[in-house]
Amino acid sequence: MDAPTDHLSTVRHVILVLSGKGGVGKSTVASQLALGLKHAGKKVGLLDVDLCGPSVPKMFGLEGHDVHQCPEGWLPVYVDKEQQLGVMSIGFLIENRDDAVVWRGPKKNAMIKQFLSDVVWRDIDYLVIDTPPGTSDEHIAVIEGLKAYNPDGALLVTTPQGVAIGDVRRELTFCRKTGVPILGIVENMSGFVCPCCGEVTNVFSKGGGEALAKQAQVPFLGCIPLDPNLAASLEEGKDFLQHYKASPTFCALDTVIKKLIQVDRDF
Repeated sequence: MDAPTDHLSTVRHVILVLSGKGGVGKSTVASQLALGLKHAGKKVGLLDVDLCGPSVPKMFGLEGHDVHQCPEGWLPVYVDKEQQLGVMSIGFLIENRDDAVVWRGPKKNAMIKQFLSDVVWRDIDYLVIDTPPGTSDEHIAVIEGLKAYNPDGALLVTTPQGVAIGDVRRELTFCRKTGVPILGIVENMSGFVCPCCGEVTNVFSKGGGEALAKQAQVPFLGCIPLDPNLAASLEEGKDFLQHYKASPTFCALDTVIKKLIQVDRDF
């Protein structure tokens, strides 16, 4: 049995986190999803294939960590001592965090294929894959690399604005053309949580993601507000879900995660 089959055949569920547009908080949603699944008692892997913008290591306070090799391949960097949440990102392979990844498509695709085949996840419940924005070569490389393993599907992230909603429509088309099931849509940055009183105010419009989900006949998983405490936690590499359980954002994220697990079961 070849190495890719060995490593991915023990992964029970694979979830792709996609967005048609950059800056909608896709990596934020992916990181909180991974943490939420871990807190739900699952063993989780988070694979960051956004090669030009690898932000996941910083979000977990893992910058400067090295990837180690074992006879089977690359070992992920673990967030916790119990090794319930492992992370892999090109950010661990770049010597200087200010270095730019200036690669043509074939080299990016080769790197993604190596991430899919060579990382030793060791019998995990969920593999969450944080992808770059758009519908590019990298996405096709990921989907082709996962085809034999029947990924559960894609979680699409949008913000309330019409521009982002339009890009997600194209992402929906991409998923359908490539045969990727759609697990649901999340509307991120939907309202603002006051750090003093916890009240949620709609800074932008609201409901675009839910309307799109209804129109496309896919599940709507919920709205996640802008929250200064979440932003600070990501900057400092702290576990927001552990420290802010009374916040509206925790409730919103918890709802999204529970719905996603249920949708995943239904598939």
